[in-house]
Amino acid sequence: MFMCRFSLLLLDLEEHYFEPHTAYNLTGRGPEANRQTSGSLKICSKSIIFEPDDAVKPILKVLSSYYLSPSLVAKKVTFQLEVPGKTEDVVQILLQLHRASCLDKQGDQTAMVAAILQSRLARTCFDKNSFQHVTENPHMECVAEMVSPLVTNAGHVCITDCNLYFQPMNSYPDLVVQIGLHSVRRIYKRRHGLRPLGLEVFCTENDLCSDIYLKFYSTKERDELYYYIATFLENHIAECTAESYMLQWQRGHISNYQYLLHLNNLADRSVNDLSQYPVFPWVISDYSSTQMDLLNPASFRDLSKPIGALNTERLERLLERYRDMPETRFMYGSHYSSPGYVLFYLVRVAPEHMLCLQNGRFDQADRMFNSVGETWKNCLEGGTDFKELIPEFYGSDSSFLKNLLGLNLGRRQGGGRVENVELPPWASDPDDFLEKMRLALESQYVSEHLHEWIDLIFGYKQRGSEAVAAHNVYICQCVCLCFCSIEDPDQKIAMLTQILEFGQTPRQLFVTPHPQRITPRFHNLSATPSSVVANATSPSMESFEDLTEESKKMAWSNMNKLALQSRHKIHKEAVTGIAVTLSGDSIFSTSQDSTLKMFSKENGLQRSMSFSNMALSSCLMLPDDKIVVCSSWDNNVYFYSIAYGRRQDTLMGHDDAVSHICWRDDKLYTASWDSTVKIWKCVADDISSNKRTQFDLLAEFEHEAGVNTLDLSPAGTLLATGTKEGTLTLWDIANPLPLNQLTCHSGKIHKVAFSPDSRHVLSVGEDSCLVVTDVQTGMLLATVHAEQEQRCFCWDGNTVLSGGMSGDLSVWDLLSSKVIHKIPAHSGAVTCMWMNEQCSTIITGGVDKQIILWKPEY
Repeated sequence: MFMCRFSLLLLDLEEHYFEPHTAYNLTGRGPEANRQTSGSLKICSKSIIFEPDDAVKPILKVLSSYYLSPSLVAKKVTFQLEVPGKTEDVVQILLQLHRASCLDKQGDQTAMVAAILQSRLARTCFDKNSFQHVTENPHMECVAEMVSPLVTNAGHVCITDCNLYFQPMNSYPDLVVQIGLHSVRRIYKRRHGLRPLGLEVFCTENDLCSDIYLKFYSTKERDELYYYIATFLENHIAECTAESYMLQWQRGHISNYQYLLHLNNLADRSVNDLSQYPVFPWVISDYSSTQMDLLNPASFRDLSKPIGALNTERLERLLERYRDMPETRFMYGSHYSSPGYVLFYLVRVAPEHMLCLQNGRFDQADRMFNSVGETWKNCLEGGTDFKELIPEFYGSDSSFLKNLLGLNLGRRQGGGRVENVELPPWASDPDDFLEKMRLALESQYVSEHLHEWIDLIFGYKQRGSEAVAAHNVYICQCVCLCFCSIEDPDQKIAMLTQILEFGQTPRQLFVTPHPQRITPRFHNLSATPSSVVANATSPSMESFEDLTEESKKMAWSNMNKLALQSRHKIHKEAVTGIAVTLSGDSIFSTSQDSTLKMFSKENGLQRSMSFSNMALSSCLMLPDDKIVVCSSWDNNVYFYSIAYGRRQDTLMGHDDAVSHICWRDDKLYTASWDSTVKIWKCVADDISSNKRTQFDLLAEFEHEAGVNTLDLSPAGTLLATGTKEGTLTLWDIANPLPLNQLTCHSGKIHKVAFSPDSRHVLSVGEDSCLVVTDVQTGMLLATVHAEQEQRCFCWDGNTVLSGGMSGDLSVWDLLSSKVIHKIPAHSGAVTCMWMNEQCSTIITGGVDKQIILWKPEY
């Protein structure tokens, strides 16, 4: 921020501060004629400002359209630079800015000022003498603007292998701002002025204020810097999703305050952007009682409705006006969050911002933030007041409620001066007020109903149909939706000014109803996360029953009578892996689109996670039902915590893509295109805990070609691997030397699997063959030629269910080497298949991006 005396004179929201110069103001007449006043001459895009060194003397401001004109000469306002050699350069930029201010159209003025700014930035570069260490290696350098409330400051950005630097063009507030990359904890892409150009960096976990907010001139440069910094974070930024935070909040791992803070961050809300300041709800409705009763629902506001719908009588008036409006109609004439509303609350701690916003004046005394109770009453009854709260009402700093600066904020009609904010009777002082507001926010009632408010502000009710628009759509949303389609520069600037002055709707985070929080009233606090979910969803206990061998045989005998249960198209590329929880309620799938998806037959897509920008090749569920393990083409294996909704750990163990994984007895088996299979031992008491886990390498099996698939025998003592060159190898886990090795396919082996009795191995490959191999002797027992290439399968030792390139499922009888039934399934190749232990549920994934659930009919 600029200093208070200077910043309050930057009255235009889009004014740029170019450069400062030490100068003297020469008084031209009166008793002090020719007297010099020392100070700083600040050249800005629409004015020049002289700030005297003596704080008692007034600041002088001359608009660009006035200086170098007769009016300026008449006033005899003259400045003399301390460094004479700079005079010519200063005069040149003043002439340029004067010409810009004289243009008729606002769009032309803005374009010329932008050209001047870019020209000055292009003539300079980042001073590498500012590096903290001489050994630093710069990665990229570009121009950007540092964003702070109501002000942007242009300069040069440079990022090295150690630090992020910003060097302001005007050397204010510092010659250079430096942030160590290893101190970065969170970074967020931001939408600034409805354009994807912002980047905000936090070096703390839960602080409201960031360390720097940068606005770039191109999205490409912003994204490059973002991904470079993200590599230094312990948890990849892609894991900080609304869904992961939702899960943590739902289970009680984070508070209501923390959750709302995270949602605001993800929805582009920032304390550095007053048009997108974090928004928090009014939760208390009682500001007249002497005691706050948090056990009485009447003490709370109805969180299922926006402020404008809480008062029935006012709502009827608004609805009547809405129905009589011509197109385009809107429900409310103002937003629930705007720069004016934010500064209404913060005027006592940020008076310079209010003066800047209101042309150097405070608001009328009776319209100031005088009383919490009066403000709530006006939000309920006023015809144009629908504002929500800001996070400071639930924080720990109560200074915004006190006039600690002794500001002259005027006198009210009753004659009293505007001083501290009047508090409700149930609060003894500002600190007590904030403490009770925090208790209210974390109360049982709010915890049970907060999801309803989230639906309005960040969720599926944010953009309702016309039938529900009366309850949840604000005028500024219409402004946001049409901004990007405007071509005329003048209209675009006018619209951008309107957006910056009247606020913006948060980015929508949820498109389906937000789930309710799991609260102690309904569930035992000592219950584990998994048991809480089981109790909350009440799954059928039939899915946990252990079917007999006879039941499995019956399922396989009816495999030709598969019935399609449901289809789900949730990926953008081919599905590569499927894993399912023991209860069968949640299904996880990986894809070449680099995402891990969680969905269910009843509720559809529930979560989407991305660990890298490369394809995920397979996934599996650990026995505790709490961790999903994914292999990736980026050479890594990722561990995703279902309970915490984020990547818990990463295993970087290969030099090429990890193609397939298995898990048995706390050991992880990884196959890779680097021609190895590795066995890792998990060194942890509980891998599902929210801690990083160490993995020790126990064994490594070398191959002549990249390994494409692997499988463990049911007893876990033998390993079968298939390579890209068609070689099948059988290994004894206790010995790194192969038991048997044979080339049984003329192309890549897609999948290998042991029979239930571990006597045989079945493999399918690019050569369209199904090959049965004897484990003990290594002999080929049978080779079945299919009409088309088979990509995946399940089998019981005799009957095979396979998926082919055409998308059909084929049921094979290996004794007769024939297809006994074909089932139309996918519109492209079937790429993966999962079957539960009871053989009663089959799930297939394909190149057509679909996942299909099947059941044998009895």
